[in-house]
Amino acid sequence: MRARKPIFPHVIEINCQAGHLMGCNVYLVYDRNEWILIDIGYDENVEEIVDLIRQLDFPLSQCKTIVATHADVDHIQGLAKAKQLLRTTVSAHPRAAGPLEAGDRLRTFAEIIPQDIHLEMPPVKIDHLLEEGDTLTVGGLSLGIWLTPGHTDGQIALRLGDMLFSGDNIYRDGCVGAIDAHHGSNIPDFIQSLKRIRASDVQWLLPSHGPIFRKDDALLDRTIARLESYLHMPDFGTCAIDWPLIDQWEKEIRAGKMPQA
Repeated sequence: MRARKPIFPHVIEINCQAGHLMGCNVYLVYDRNEWILIDIGYDENVEEIVDLIRQLDFPLSQCKTIVATHADVDHIQGLAKAKQLLRTTVSAHPRAAGPLEAGDRLRTFAEIIPQDIHLEMPPVKIDHLLEEGDTLTVGGLSLGIWLTPGHTDGQIALRLGDMLFSGDNIYRDGCVGAIDAHHGSNIPDFIQSLKRIRASDVQWLLPSHGPIFRKDDALLDRTIARLESYLHMPDFGTCAIDWPLIDQWEKEIRAGKMPQA
């Protein structure tokens, strides 16, 4: 058996436990004999993850569910395999359930033709739908479900005490999950999700990528301000709400203003 290396009481992060990076952060939350996984990552890593969990002396039959924070291939490609190996259920928000059950390769970023990305996206049945305000119990623990759209329309975060499993909302360097219209991104929603995190009394953010970090209000303020600027930048296509330069250009045309030498 391997010694458990919890990052917080009742929480193991699989990459930290393994001592090497396998992909997105995969959190194992446990109490008594019952446990859940938050995300699972790529299909190719599932067997290693399951074997590691077995070595940590967690009864595989006591996995209550695997939670998909959202329907991105790097978080959920291995769901179908993990569900079969662990004989457990899968939980997700209703807006994520459609792409997951359909194996939608475009919505999940499994298929990005211009970058020659062609990944398999095995469909998986969603057994439990998690809505804003729901509670997920693990032994004697209670995790509150937050709907935090923006990166995708169906992203959820899970609160456990003063910790928030925060998905792709924000990382320690102030970056955020990819903003892409085909992906269901929405910048105003993203800003509101970040403001919700900023206003909360959460102390620790456990993101889906990169290191766990203490909530930093100044970092969140800078990130929110940056996303607010994205609303007015054509860099983000239809995710932006306007482009002030074009309004200015129209006024200059009507005024007959010519380029200055």
